[in-house]
This record gives sequence, C-alpha cells and structure tokens, in this order.
Amino acid sequence: MEDDVQKLAALRTPFPGESDAYRDARTDLLAQEIALQRQIDAVAEQRSKLPPGPAVEKDYRFRDMNGDEVGLADLFGGHDTLVTYFQMYGPERERPCPMCTNLLGPLDANALDITQRVALVVLARSPVDRQLAFARERGWRHLRFLQTVGDAFALDFGGLDPKKGGENPVLTVFRKDGDKVRLFWKGAMTGEMAEEGKDPRGIPDVASVWTVLDLTPGGRGTDWYPKLDYR
Repeated sequence: MEDDVQKLAALRTPFPGESDAYRDARTDLLAQEIALQRQIDAVAEQRSKLPPGPAVEKDYRFRDMNGDEVGLADLFGGHDTLVTYFQMYGPERERPCPMCTNLLGPLDANALDITQRVALVVLARSPVDRQLAFARERGWRHLRFLQTVGDAFALDFGGLDPKKGGENPVLTVFRKDGDKVRLFWKGAMTGEMAEEGKDPRGIPDVASVWTVLDLTPGGRGTDWYPKLDYR
C-alpha cells in the first residue's frame, strides 16, 4: 500500500493552495478509494459467477398496466434477466415508503439505459392505477409497474413479514434458464446483520442519496430521513 501511495502522490495533480497535510491525507484516501473500487469489482465478478439458483416453481401472478394477469416469465420481455423491486406501497398504506420513493426516482431516470441490458419492473401490493397516480405525481415516466396478485410473492421473497407484520423493500434478480425461471440474486441483509446504530443496507447499496452524501464531510447523518414532500 505504501508503494501505491507514493505512485499516486506522483500521479495526482495537486489542487492550488492545498496544504501538505491535505495533500498527504487526500493521497492516502485516494489509495483507499482505489482499493474500494477493486473490491467492488471483485464482489461484482463473484456475484456474476454464482451457480444456478433455485428454480421458481410457484406460478406467481401479477396484474400489469393494461389490467392483464401475467406470470413471472412474462415479465422478461426479450431479455434473459429480470430485475424486480418490491416497493412498500400496500393497500393499507396511505402513501408509499419515502425511502422506496427515494430509490425509485433515480431508477426511473436510468430505466431506459438499464432496460437495454435487462428487464426492470416495480412491484407492489397496491393496484397499478394507484401506483401510476403516484408516479405521475413524482414525474416518473419510464418505470413499469405491476401489482402482485395475492401475497404469495411478497411472503416468499420477504416483502411481507408474517411474524412482525408490515412490508419490506426487496430487490431481486431472476434469470431465464431454458423454460425455467431461476432466482439469481436477492438482497439478503437483515436488521440483525446491520452495523450498530445503522439501518440495514441492501448490499450493494444502490440508493444514490447515500452515495452522494458519503462524499460529504457530514456523511449520511442521523437526524433526518427522505420525505415525500418538501413544500
């Protein structure tokens, strides 16, 4: 690591007026940032090499934006990979979860890019019309919304907690394998796995609000939370 820092010190362009202390600390941090990027790449490669996951045997049903009932395999379109996000917006909720909303905003902005590679859908227990009404309120234009028919999907994949009650957000990736659909990856971090005093994260942490705040001196903070309305 020391050799890497020395090389970076020679390669990094100093900012005018920076002190020696800032220069040295920033160079040390740059070495850690590069090491972190290598770790992120290594984890992504390890994830990509997961062996075939379990086949999805249940016939989970969904209601699409046209009101038609479809199965999980129908959600892939022309892709062999499907990314689903189960948002906390059940019929018993007056408004959607603020954190789910915070994540879906940037996801909508990137949906056209993402769907060049994979299929992408947002699931909820509320009717699609209700989800679309909120999407229009937020100015979302590119996400595809479906309602889960019954609670089997939510229960099996962790979107509903039958013991504690309430909903959980769930990010899941499925892959087609011939005529089968297999689970490829699902967020698996629980509250029991979280660092003390911190919310459980999805591993990887895909919410851009945290990525940006992590760049700042105050970090994520503990005295605020995303809101649905800032008026």
